[in-house]
Amino acid sequence: MGKKIFGTNYPVSICFIVVNEFCERFSYYGMKALLTLYFLTYLKWDKDLSTAVYHAFSGLCYFTPILGAFIADSWLGKYKTIIYLSIVYVIGHVVKSVGAIPTVGSTELHIALSMSGLILIALGTGGIKPCVAAFGGDQFDEEHTTERQKFFSIFYMSINAGSFLSTIITPILRGDVKCFGGDCYALAFGVPAALMVVALVVFIAGSSLYKRTPPQGNVLWEVCNCIGFALKNRWNKSKHDPPKKHWLDWAEEKYSMRLIQEIKMVLRVLVLYIPLPMFWALFDQQGSRWTLQATRMNLAFVRPYLREMLNALLILVFVPIFDLIIYPLVRLCGLKITPLRKMAMGMVFAALAFGAATLVEVNVVKTVVNPAPAGKCLLQVVNLAKDDVSLKAPGTDLFLQSIKYLEDPPGYETVPLSNGELNLEVTVVNGGNFSATQMVEEKKAYSVIIYPDATGITYTLVEDHITKNEEGNPLLRFLNTQPEALNVTVGDNNFYMSSGYNVTHNKTVQRGEYTDVTCISNSGKTSKLNLGLLDFGACYTVILTEEAGKIVPHKIEDVKANNVHIAYQIPQYILITAGEVMFSITGLEFSYSQAPANMKSVLQAGWLLTVAFGNVIVLIVAEGAGLEQWIEFLLFACLLLGVCVIFSVMAHFYTYVDPEEMEKLYLENSVREEDDSDFKKKNNEIELNKTGKSTKM
Repeated sequence: MGKKIFGTNYPVSICFIVVNEFCERFSYYGMKALLTLYFLTYLKWDKDLSTAVYHAFSGLCYFTPILGAFIADSWLGKYKTIIYLSIVYVIGHVVKSVGAIPTVGSTELHIALSMSGLILIALGTGGIKPCVAAFGGDQFDEEHTTERQKFFSIFYMSINAGSFLSTIITPILRGDVKCFGGDCYALAFGVPAALMVVALVVFIAGSSLYKRTPPQGNVLWEVCNCIGFALKNRWNKSKHDPPKKHWLDWAEEKYSMRLIQEIKMVLRVLVLYIPLPMFWALFDQQGSRWTLQATRMNLAFVRPYLREMLNALLILVFVPIFDLIIYPLVRLCGLKITPLRKMAMGMVFAALAFGAATLVEVNVVKTVVNPAPAGKCLLQVVNLAKDDVSLKAPGTDLFLQSIKYLEDPPGYETVPLSNGELNLEVTVVNGGNFSATQMVEEKKAYSVIIYPDATGITYTLVEDHITKNEEGNPLLRFLNTQPEALNVTVGDNNFYMSSGYNVTHNKTVQRGEYTDVTCISNSGKTSKLNLGLLDFGACYTVILTEEAGKIVPHKIEDVKANNVHIAYQIPQYILITAGEVMFSITGLEFSYSQAPANMKSVLQAGWLLTVAFGNVIVLIVAEGAGLEQWIEFLLFACLLLGVCVIFSVMAHFYTYVDPEEMEKLYLENSVREEDDSDFKKKNNEIELNKTGKSTKM
């Protein structure tokens, strides 16, 4: 019997397992918290590719548990499997960190190293996933089921404690610490690698205290053979032999009834798991679609990657609240709480979370400028002529109203093109007009800048950047109306403008008040500019004019600032976390409690496999459907509610089993059969002595 903690029924060995899990989850979630932004800003991938690779990696992390379970239950045992695959895990982290060093090779090498590292990480984390939880459960004696249930709650809290701290620390290391002239992804990925080394050392340190269950041979292979034999026998003999109560009973002539009953137990649970991937399809979008939603919101208090820690923090708060308050209160009301009912309610809460995300998205997209459809472009007019002007484009009645001098355009208008040509007719209110034809690209956005010249008025067409910054920061450019070049410094960015209505490229600046910006002319004259607030998600054009001998800025908002505060995401996080507590923790313990002793890692792997298929669902919808984001959110919510109904019906017909009681029953039957066999042998001997003949068996 192993050592206990302070006279309780909790083994000391679980302390090492819980600390190991904390460090491993810090390692995993610390890396994963930056993954989407790493793809977008470092590897320069677009949103869809970043989302696809993110979910492909997440899915692989939950497909590989099958490999880990096979190795643990059939070959090495849980203890050695955890150690060997943790080493693979560490190597993956190191390779991933090296791939984030800008000075190491080309972009292609960075991508190759990053993908290789992620594959090794997926093999490591996925391989040990089904083993660590089951290994922790193995530390408890059979009679301590209550303590084991509490262990799974503590185990899950350690997961989220690691997640919580990592999602605070690693983004700070990336953004606030600068290395190689930019964000320090190498350091941010290196710290999780170090924590994985600590996790491995801590786990090995507890080696002398662990209760180890030896591998039972090639269990998974034997299960597959038994199922195959049953199906083959049923096909060959069902026509002339009497029917069996269960199709697996056709294997009883070759395999033991114990194995057949254990396979029945596992298959009943696995069938119940079929609807579960839809929950994970919603849950795992916190790190992809919800992160991207956050980049288009007002981030006055928090960066988009930091709100991922909210889920982990809420888990730490919700687990004791549910275990100590909510569940006991529900039982006092006379309602029976079963694991499957908890899981069904978890699905409902996740669907409500995506309903809340839909409402947020509907308001968020109001500040987003969508590209023009095929055969058209987006157009806005900036009037720098002293008089009011109007503009007409064939095929549209837009811009007919007078546009005042330095008026901030209300927004982009969609204008049809004629074979890629934009035809314009400009009229000055106080006299004068001209026509122009300009070749442009469809689906893009442009600003028509009308300004005076020596002959009257003329124009220039400037391509605009309408895509919001991936990290939510504002974009800024300058338009110089002066006859000499100007140089403006905003934060760490320098904008140089040649003379004559020249426009700079857009550059990303930090959100904030810019009331004392330095502007230096080519002749050496210095002016101080007050740009005011440059807000999250906006794209600004600042027109520099001269008034009373000074350079004066006039700010135009090409793309509106994000006006929905990120605090509006809190309700969806509260709902999804409540759903996670009821669904995930319960499912983890349910998978362990309903599994035979020699198949616990296999069933844990089956549980984790539902997460993998959930990510596959996201890949299919995100890449294949091409829906607007709010419609996609609503679709997921409706699908999960439908799946919840199916799951509830299946759960109603499920019969809970106690593998330990079945184990005792098998032993009793085995003893009884041995006693019967001994009795028959003795009886035969007596009869043989009397008659010289053996009783026919």
